[in-house]
Amino acid sequence: MPDFILDASAALAWCFGDEATVESKALLDRLESGDTAFVPGIWGLEIANILALAERKRRLTAADSAEFIALLSAIGIRHDDAPADRALHDILALARQEGISSYDAAYLDLAMRLGLALATKDQALAQAAERQGATVIRC
Repeated sequence: MPDFILDASAALAWCFGDEATVESKALLDRLESGDTAFVPGIWGLEIANILALAERKRRLTAADSAEFIALLSAIGIRHDDAPADRALHDILALARQEGISSYDAAYLDLAMRLGLALATKDQALAQAAERQGATVIRC
């Protein structure tokens, strides 16, 4: 299978053992074997926000977060460099059309632009992607 779009929900399954699935582990194996995942510009902020919340709730320690960040740095993740004004036009329009958040629409927009499958644990995003004709890797 070729490269894919990686949403934060799929990546975070590698951090939280109780959220891991066979499918999410297979994605990580692919990345560790040389495949590449593409992510929109918001991805790092989403990951950082979830880690910060998990630390505040004592679900993770700072050391756990650092270990996870090291994993993310070691695998093939490429950040999209699309202009930020896409958010106020194309991504907003897609969010409205599909009834999803602008954050989720950023992943879907990237999947559609690059013609790659979208890996996600988010059911609403997966359904929106399928309605748009995108391939979905359910985690």
